[in-house]
Amino acid sequence: MKPVKDGILVCLSFADVHVHLREPGFTAKETILTGTQAAARGGYTLVCPMPNLNPVPDSPETLAIELEAIRKDAVVRVLPYCSITKGRRGLELVDFATLKGSCCAFSDDGSGVQSEAVMLEAMKAAAREGVIIAAHCEDNTLPGEDPRSEWGQIERDLELCAKTGCHYHVCHISSRESVRLIREAKARGVNVTCETAPHYLTLCKEDVRDEGRFRMNPPIRSAEDREALIEGLADGTIDVIATDHAPHTAEEKSRGFAGSAMGIVGLETSFPVLYTRLIRTGRISLERLVDAMSTAPRRIFGLPATPQDSVTIDLNTPFIIDSSQFASMGHSTPFDGWEVYGRVLETRLDGRPVYQWKNSSIQ
Repeated sequence: MKPVKDGILVCLSFADVHVHLREPGFTAKETILTGTQAAARGGYTLVCPMPNLNPVPDSPETLAIELEAIRKDAVVRVLPYCSITKGRRGLELVDFATLKGSCCAFSDDGSGVQSEAVMLEAMKAAAREGVIIAAHCEDNTLPGEDPRSEWGQIERDLELCAKTGCHYHVCHISSRESVRLIREAKARGVNVTCETAPHYLTLCKEDVRDEGRFRMNPPIRSAEDREALIEGLADGTIDVIATDHAPHTAEEKSRGFAGSAMGIVGLETSFPVLYTRLIRTGRISLERLVDAMSTAPRRIFGLPATPQDSVTIDLNTPFIIDSSQFASMGHSTPFDGWEVYGRVLETRLDGRPVYQWKNSSIQ
């Protein structure tokens, strides 16, 4: 990261290890093209899409369909996940050995692996192959509003991780108990990393309205949970900030809170929201934020990084988030109308501009 000069930050572009680009299978929600255009507008040059697709990338043949769409249409680097289990059904493991060279990691995101025995075998296989298990932790016997639905599976999996030695990455943590468990596991030497998302760091239950743009999984939790997440980010317990960018159609998000599809978009709002709410208020340092969004995801997942991948950001000029101007096909965000700082002026991939703000003076 270069020193901030005249309110302009230039740093390594962002990397998001948890997005949903919806292609193949759900192109009414998003495509590789629109999703990666949104990424570029948000300062990202590398994104990792989750495998809840149709077909699920659980074999070389099904993964090839996604890889072809990426090759054809992506405007930034895209390194996909493969699923942990066939069809993401939580029963039969995929063949990690045949897939590991073509994906960033393995996840059944959108579904927690309910069987402890299946997760144990997955971790053993992951340890043998030297790959990452990235877990969506959700106990289906409990309501999602109960934080134990998240931290109970984390507690289970941390024990399995300690037994197997695999690299276990916890997706989108949202509760204070999850932070505590992961902090304690790291202190014991367990090979665990984790992520949270901008909405969990900046919102709490009191902010939620009866609108689809506030519905996501896991849900927004209490102010105490939010504070624990900020503390976990500050002290390094939380390694990575990932957006969980999850676009849906306008109709799917128009049914009120209870009836709308779960998921919000986040690639185009993540840095300004976090910079405004966490950096300008002194909660964490700018260096810590850049590490969590740029350096740490690449380091943890072994993703490519080059100094020619950069983002230039105006830290001083406020602007209003306007979802109608998003590149993403999804427009559902709880941050619509917020005044924020941290506008992305330019994103470069291999030294080549992939996004420039229309009013920027950058040449």
